[in-house]
Amino acid sequence: MEVIRGIHNLQPRHRGCIVTIGNFDGVHLGHQAILRQVKQKSLELGAPSMLICFEPQPKEFFDAFSAPARLTRFREKVVLLAEQGIDLVLCLKFDEKTRSMSAPAFIDLLVKDLQVRAVFAGDDARFGNDRSGDFNLLLAAGKKYDFAVTNLYTLTVDQARVSSTRIRDCLAAGDFAMAEQLLGRPYSITGKVVYGRQLGRTLDAPTANIQLHRYRAPIDGVYAVEVEGLNGVLQGVANVGVRPTLNEATVKPILEVHIFDFGRTIYGKTVRVIFRAKLREEKKFDGLEALKRAISADMVAAKAYFVDQRP
Repeated sequence: MEVIRGIHNLQPRHRGCIVTIGNFDGVHLGHQAILRQVKQKSLELGAPSMLICFEPQPKEFFDAFSAPARLTRFREKVVLLAEQGIDLVLCLKFDEKTRSMSAPAFIDLLVKDLQVRAVFAGDDARFGNDRSGDFNLLLAAGKKYDFAVTNLYTLTVDQARVSSTRIRDCLAAGDFAMAEQLLGRPYSITGKVVYGRQLGRTLDAPTANIQLHRYRAPIDGVYAVEVEGLNGVLQGVANVGVRPTLNEATVKPILEVHIFDFGRTIYGKTVRVIFRAKLREEKKFDGLEALKRAISADMVAAKAYFVDQRP
C-alpha cells in the first residue's frame, strides 16, 4: 500500500481510482465493511482503491484537547488499512487552507486531480468549508462528471450502530469483550519502547514506556495486558495515564508496561500491547511507598486474571 501525503504528490498512476473518504479511526467492523465494497469495486474495474483522510483529524485541528481520543495512531491505521487490501491512502494536511476549501473545490479534487471512477460515502457525509457539501452534492457531481456514487449503510451489532464513539464508550467502561467484537480484533496500542525516568526499578516493577503522542487516550487506568513483538505472547500489567503521584508537569498520557518475569533491555523495540481487563482507575497515592504497595497489588490481580482465563 502507498501513502500519498498531499495533493502535490499525486502521480498519473493514482488517477482513475475508487474512493472513500473519512477518518476510519480504529478501522472497525463498520469500516471494514465499507473497505470490502471499495475493494470489490476496484477489482471489478481494474482500478486502484483509495482512502482520503486528514491529518490532524478536523476536530483535533479545532481543539486538540477536547477532540475524541483516537483508537489508532496514524501508523497503526495505515497497517490496518493495508491488511484490508486498500491500495492508496491520500493523506491531506488539515490546516487553515484545507478548512477553507469549498465543497466545489473538493469536487474538483475528485474530478480533476483524481479522475475518480467511483465514490463510496454515507448519506450523512459532509465535506468542504462549514460542512457545506453533502451526499446529494456528490450524487449531482457523479451524474455530471460520470462517476458512480454509492450510499454506504450503517453496520449494526446487537441492533446498535458500529462506530468509533461506541467503541470508545466500551473501552471507557472496561468492556473489552464488546470492543473486540466491534473492532474485529482485541483492542491494542502499538508503539516503540522509549527511555523513561526508570523509577519502575525503584518500585520493584521495571516498565517499558511507550509514548502515545496524543493529548488524550481512549483508556486510562491500570490493566492486565498481553505483549506481542518480543518472541511470543507475554503477560503483564500496564498503566495508562499521567502518573499523578509523581507530580509530573505533563498533560500527555504515557503507557507503562511491566512484563512478568522479563529482564531484557528492549529500548527501541516496537511492541503491541493488548488490553484484556481493567483492574482499577489511575489515582494519586500518598507517596512512593503507597504507590509501590498498589503496584504490587496490581501485579497480583493481573496474574490472578490470567490464571482465571486458562482453559
